[in-house]
Amino acid sequence: MGCVSAVPVPQPRGRSGAAARAAGAATGRRTLAAALLLGAAGAAVALLASGRIWAEGATATPGGTLSLSAEGGDITGVPSALAVVGLAALVAVFAVRRKGRTIVAALLTLSGAGAAVAAFLGASDRDALDEKAAETTGDTAATIGSLSHTPWPYVTAAAGLLILLAGLLALRYGSLWPAMAGRYERDGTPRARTAPVVDPDRPEDLWKALDRGEDPTDGDQAPPGR
Repeated sequence: MGCVSAVPVPQPRGRSGAAARAAGAATGRRTLAAALLLGAAGAAVALLASGRIWAEGATATPGGTLSLSAEGGDITGVPSALAVVGLAALVAVFAVRRKGRTIVAALLTLSGAGAAVAAFLGASDRDALDEKAAETTGDTAATIGSLSHTPWPYVTAAAGLLILLAGLLALRYGSLWPAMAGRYERDGTPRARTAPVVDPDRPEDLWKALDRGEDPTDGDQAPPGR
């Protein structure tokens, strides 16, 4: 007996298109949730960690040694500033479409990258503590000894990477995400103006209609129910 090969039955084009749209919508929902979580968490952690102590040390004084510390904002204000920019960009992604969304997503990505790099560089900074030592002792040549850094700069850098990942998701899948409803957008189309209803029993309405160049005796101007 000869072998009978199974012939694949072609699927209706409409069904395959609907399946593709459903898959795209599901991917959009998942990536949207992930980007929101990553971006919001990254911005919050970056702002929190920037206010923690990043560096500690001691400087010599006539009476012995003086311990000093520097917060993230004393060393660099870039991570916290870019965290705010990234959070604003994450929200603005939903207010724009097409090229505008790509530009905002790129801004979100760059904000995360910049925050991570600035925090990483700040992990080895000593200038802020040297300035504090000179200001505290009144000696411009005073420096910090026994310098040490806490983990907070690296936490801030990791938070910047979360913002960066949110931006990459927006660049890759932003076209699948919903946008602001059309009724909130102004397209420049002239709005139809509805003529005010003129009450013939109100003299002020009659005068206003005459000022507008309307005929107040026109039956179409009469209020409903009269």
